[in-house]
Amino acid sequence: MTAICVYCASGRHVPEEYLDLATRLGTAIGKGGHSLVSGGGNVSMMGAVASATRAAGGHTLGIIPRALMEREVADLDADELVVTETMRERKGLMDSRADAFITLPGGIGTLEELFETWTGGYLGMHAKPVVLLDPDGFYEPLLSWLRGLVERGFVTAESLDRLRVVATVEEAIEVTTGG
Repeated sequence: MTAICVYCASGRHVPEEYLDLATRLGTAIGKGGHSLVSGGGNVSMMGAVASATRAAGGHTLGIIPRALMEREVADLDADELVVTETMRERKGLMDSRADAFITLPGGIGTLEELFETWTGGYLGMHAKPVVLLDPDGFYEPLLSWLRGLVERGFVTAESLDRLRVVATVEEAIEVTTGG
C-alpha cells in the first residue's frame, strides 16, 4: 500500500470540475488499495478526495493544525485525524507519513506545499515521487514561467525534470505507486 499525500484547494468555492477531479483521484487511491494523507479538512477539493478515498475502501489520514480545525472544518470521518500545534508540524508529518505526493489545482497554500516537497526531493532530502496532476492546463502559466527560469539559468533542467507533470488520474497513480 502506498501512502499518497494530496495537495489541493481547501477553499469553499471552486469550480465543480475540480471537485470532480478530486473525487476521481480519491476513488483511484481507494480502489488501488492505497491510503491518503491530507491536510485534514472536509470541505472543497480536500474533502472530496478524502470522502472518495474512503468510499472506495481506502484509508485516510488527515493532519490539521488546531488553529484550522474550525476554519477548514476538520475531517472528523478520517480513519486517523492528527491535530498539530503549527502548520510546520503539520507539513512535517504529512511529508514523513507519505510515500509520494500529488498536487491538484489550488491556491497559494497548495503551491507552497508543492514547492517545498519538490525542492526537498531535488536537494536529496527524499526520493519520493512528486507529481503535478494538470488535466486542463491549470498550471501551464506556472510551468511556462519555470521553463523560463531554466532558460535564464536560475533553475536547472534536472530540477524541472524532478517534477512529474501528468494529465490523467491514471498517470498520477502510476507514477506515485510505481505501476
